[in-house]
Amino acid sequence: MPRSHPNSVTIPVGVVVRRTPGVTRWAKYAWTVTDILPGAAPADWKVLRSEGDVTEYHAATLPLTLYVPDAEAYAHELQARIPSIYTVLRPNAESGGVPWSVALVTASPYEAQDYCDSAEELVEKLPMPHGLHALIVEFVDKHYEEEAFVKRRRKNARVDQTDDGIGDARIRQTTDVYRAPRRREVAN
Repeated sequence: MPRSHPNSVTIPVGVVVRRTPGVTRWAKYAWTVTDILPGAAPADWKVLRSEGDVTEYHAATLPLTLYVPDAEAYAHELQARIPSIYTVLRPNAESGGVPWSVALVTASPYEAQDYCDSAEELVEKLPMPHGLHALIVEFVDKHYEEEAFVKRRRKNARVDQTDDGIGDARIRQTTDVYRAPRRREVAN
């Protein structure tokens, strides 16, 4: 569902998909996302390169939109050892020789994780290109403020009372709840 935010940033990103021969009799081809192209022109499964049975396609160009409310997720991704971009491929209903359609490109690991919960989509993680990395770093620096941790306290807690070891006053008990349990004597 498209969202809009006044300070969001959008950049077109092309998705490169590689088709290789399948290694089992059940899959004729294996499809993997191999690269992204920041600032790419529109494309619809345009062949980029073909060597033998291996073909690379510029599958689609989708907008990568950075939203201010998601700045924490982008900051989290930038702290990873290898910052990444995520692509989501969906099974193509109108199979015209291409079994996948590119559904989403995102820099948010949280959004990508939501798509991983279903086994329907194919989620691929790709290293973030340097130019895109610089754009996201600038966006995070401008819009992200880390919230200070505040320990949660119980509301209306009575701290002036002391525990007497008897437990909840509403439950009838004759002894201390913290006592060691007694052994029951077995009658012969």
